[in-house]
Amino acid sequence: MIPTLRNALPLFVLLAIPAAATAAQAGDAAALLPVGAAAPDVTGKDAAGAPVKLSAQKGKFSVVYFYPKDETAGCTKEACAFRDSSDKFARAGVTIFAVSRDPDASHAAFREHYKLPFPMVADPAGSVQHAYHVPSVKPGVDLTARVTFLVGPDGKIARVWPKVDPVVSASQVLDAVAELQNKHKQ
Repeated sequence: MIPTLRNALPLFVLLAIPAAATAAQAGDAAALLPVGAAAPDVTGKDAAGAPVKLSAQKGKFSVVYFYPKDETAGCTKEACAFRDSSDKFARAGVTIFAVSRDPDASHAAFREHYKLPFPMVADPAGSVQHAYHVPSVKPGVDLTARVTFLVGPDGKIARVWPKVDPVVSASQVLDAVAELQNKHKQ
Protein backbone atom coordinates (compact mmCIF):
# COMPACT_ATOMS: atom_id res chain seq x y z
CA MET A 1 0.00 0.00 0.00
CA ILE A 2 1.40 3.43 -0.94
CA PRO A 3 1.14 6.01 1.88
CA THR A 4 -0.94 9.03 1.01
CA LEU A 5 -0.38 12.55 2.20
CA ARG A 6 -3.39 12.16 4.51
CA ASN A 7 -1.75 9.13 6.23
CA ALA A 8 1.73 10.67 6.31
CA LEU A 9 0.70 13.99 7.87
CA PRO A 10 -0.25 12.62 11.32
CA LEU A 11 3.06 10.73 11.46
CA PHE A 12 4.95 13.91 10.53
CA VAL A 13 3.13 15.88 13.25
CA LEU A 14 3.88 13.22 15.86
CA LEU A 15 7.57 13.26 14.96
CA ALA A 16 7.79 17.05 14.78
CA ILE A 17 6.27 17.81 18.20
CA PRO A 18 9.08 16.25 20.31
CA ALA A 19 11.69 17.85 18.06
CA ALA A 20 10.09 21.27 18.49
CA ALA A 21 9.92 20.81 22.28
CA THR A 22 13.60 19.85 22.39
CA ALA A 23 14.53 22.85 20.27
CA ALA A 24 12.53 25.15 22.56
CA GLN A 25 14.31 23.79 25.63
CA ALA A 26 17.70 24.20 23.98
CA GLY A 27 16.71 27.75 23.03
CA ASP A 28 15.84 28.49 26.66
CA ALA A 29 19.40 27.70 27.78
CA ALA A 30 20.85 29.71 24.89
CA ALA A 31 18.72 32.73 25.84
CA LEU A 32 20.04 32.97 29.41
CA LEU A 33 22.06 36.03 30.32
CA PRO A 34 25.53 35.11 28.99
CA VAL A 35 28.94 35.07 30.63
CA GLY A 36 30.41 38.58 30.41
CA ALA A 37 27.05 40.39 30.55
CA ALA A 38 26.44 42.93 33.30
CA ALA A 39 24.42 41.30 36.08
CA PRO A 40 21.10 43.09 36.64
CA ASP A 41 20.77 44.37 40.19
CA VAL A 42 18.65 42.39 42.62
CA THR A 43 17.58 43.20 46.16
CA GLY A 44 16.87 40.47 48.66
CA LYS A 45 16.00 40.44 52.33
CA ASP A 46 18.34 38.92 54.88
CA ALA A 47 17.22 36.95 57.94
CA ALA A 48 16.50 40.20 59.83
CA GLY A 49 14.41 41.55 56.94
CA ALA A 50 17.04 44.13 55.93
CA PRO A 51 17.56 44.74 52.22
CA VAL A 52 20.75 43.41 50.59
CA LYS A 53 21.61 44.61 47.07
CA LEU A 54 23.73 42.76 44.55
CA SER A 55 25.22 46.07 43.40
CA ALA A 56 26.61 46.60 46.94
CA GLN A 57 28.68 43.39 46.55
CA LYS A 58 31.02 44.83 43.87
CA GLY A 59 34.57 43.64 44.41
CA LYS A 60 33.34 40.24 45.61
CA PHE A 61 31.74 37.20 44.02
CA SER A 62 27.99 36.67 44.40
CA VAL A 63 25.65 33.83 43.56
CA VAL A 64 22.21 34.50 42.11
CA TYR A 65 20.32 31.24 42.01
CA PHE A 66 16.80 30.81 40.68
CA TYR A 67 14.49 28.05 41.87
CA PRO A 68 10.83 27.20 41.22
CA LYS A 69 9.05 27.23 44.60
CA ASP A 70 9.57 27.42 48.34
CA GLU A 71 8.98 24.25 50.39
CA THR A 72 9.17 21.82 47.44
CA ALA A 73 11.51 18.82 47.48
CA GLY A 74 14.19 19.90 44.99
CA CYS A 75 14.12 23.54 46.07
CA THR A 76 14.49 22.56 49.72
CA LYS A 77 17.46 20.30 48.90
CA GLU A 78 19.14 23.11 46.95
CA ALA A 79 18.48 25.75 49.62
CA CYS A 80 19.78 23.43 52.35
CA ALA A 81 22.90 22.64 50.30
CA PHE A 82 23.64 26.38 50.06
CA ARG A 83 22.82 26.74 53.77
CA ASP A 84 25.14 23.88 54.71
CA SER A 85 27.93 25.51 52.68
CA SER A 86 27.19 29.08 53.79
CA ASP A 87 30.27 29.25 56.07
CA LYS A 88 32.49 28.27 53.13
CA PHE A 89 30.82 30.88 50.92
CA ALA A 90 31.23 33.52 53.65
CA ARG A 91 34.95 32.68 54.07
CA ALA A 92 35.33 33.08 50.31
CA GLY A 93 33.57 36.46 50.51
CA VAL A 94 30.58 35.29 48.46
CA THR A 95 27.01 36.53 48.99
CA ILE A 96 24.20 34.20 47.95
CA PHE A 97 20.88 35.49 46.58
CA ALA A 98 18.01 33.00 46.23
CA VAL A 99 15.32 34.06 43.74
CA SER A 100 11.84 32.64 43.11
CA ARG A 101 8.41 33.94 42.17
CA ASP A 102 7.21 33.38 45.76
CA PRO A 103 6.22 36.45 47.83
CA ASP A 104 8.16 37.73 50.86
CA ALA A 105 5.82 35.96 53.32
CA SER A 106 6.54 32.59 51.71
CA HIS A 107 10.28 33.29 51.75
CA ALA A 108 10.12 34.26 55.43
CA ALA A 109 8.41 30.97 56.33
CA PHE A 110 10.82 28.96 54.13
CA ARG A 111 13.81 30.73 55.70
CA GLU A 112 12.53 30.10 59.23
CA HIS A 113 11.66 26.45 58.55
CA TYR A 114 15.14 25.62 57.20
CA LYS A 115 17.24 28.34 58.91
CA LEU A 116 18.39 29.82 55.60
CA PRO A 117 21.04 32.49 56.26
CA PHE A 118 21.23 34.19 52.84
CA PRO A 119 19.19 36.97 51.21
CA MET A 120 16.03 35.82 49.46
CA VAL A 121 14.55 37.73 46.55
CA ALA A 122 10.76 37.77 46.15
CA ASP A 123 10.00 38.09 42.44
CA PRO A 124 6.22 37.55 42.12
CA ALA A 125 5.97 39.56 38.89
CA GLY A 126 9.00 37.82 37.36
CA SER A 127 10.99 41.01 36.69
CA VAL A 128 14.27 39.57 38.02
CA GLN A 129 13.62 36.28 36.23
CA HIS A 130 13.13 38.16 32.95
CA ALA A 131 16.14 40.44 33.52
CA TYR A 132 18.35 37.32 33.72
CA HIS A 133 16.44 35.71 30.81
CA VAL A 134 15.55 32.68 32.95
CA PRO A 135 12.67 30.67 31.48
CA SER A 136 9.74 29.25 33.39
CA VAL A 137 9.71 25.52 34.10
CA LYS A 138 6.95 25.24 31.47
CA PRO A 139 5.50 27.86 29.13
CA GLY A 140 2.64 29.72 30.78
CA VAL A 141 3.56 28.55 34.31
CA ASP A 142 4.78 31.13 36.82
CA LEU A 143 7.51 28.88 38.25
CA THR A 144 11.09 29.89 37.56
CA ALA A 145 13.43 27.29 36.08
CA ARG A 146 16.36 26.16 38.21
CA VAL A 147 19.38 28.20 36.99
CA THR A 148 22.45 29.50 38.86
CA PHE A 149 24.62 32.50 37.99
CA LEU A 150 27.99 33.36 39.49
CA VAL A 151 28.57 37.11 39.40
CA GLY A 152 32.20 38.22 39.41
CA PRO A 153 33.77 41.03 41.42
CA ASP A 154 33.34 43.27 38.36
CA GLY A 155 29.55 42.84 38.47
CA LYS A 156 29.49 40.71 35.32
CA ILE A 157 28.28 37.14 34.88
CA ALA A 158 31.29 34.85 35.43
CA ARG A 159 29.57 31.45 35.10
CA VAL A 160 26.13 30.09 34.31
CA TRP A 161 24.68 26.71 35.26
CA PRO A 162 21.58 26.27 33.06
CA LYS A 163 20.71 22.78 34.28
CA VAL A 164 21.16 22.50 38.02
CA ASP A 165 21.25 19.39 40.17
CA PRO A 166 19.90 20.77 43.47
CA VAL A 167 22.07 18.46 45.57
CA VAL A 168 25.44 19.37 44.02
CA SER A 169 24.84 22.94 42.87
CA ALA A 170 26.40 24.60 45.93
CA SER A 171 29.61 22.55 45.71
CA GLN A 172 29.92 23.22 41.95
CA VAL A 173 29.60 26.96 42.57
CA LEU A 174 32.17 26.85 45.40
CA ASP A 175 34.60 25.01 43.12
CA ALA A 176 34.12 27.66 40.42
CA VAL A 177 34.69 30.48 42.93
CA ALA A 178 37.94 28.84 44.10
CA GLU A 179 39.07 28.34 40.50
CA LEU A 180 38.32 31.94 39.51
CA GLN A 181 39.86 33.40 42.67
CA ASN A 182 43.06 31.41 41.98
CA LYS A 183 43.13 32.74 38.40
CA HIS A 184 42.87 36.32 39.68
CA LYS A 185 45.76 35.78 42.12
CA GLN A 186 48.13 34.58 39.40
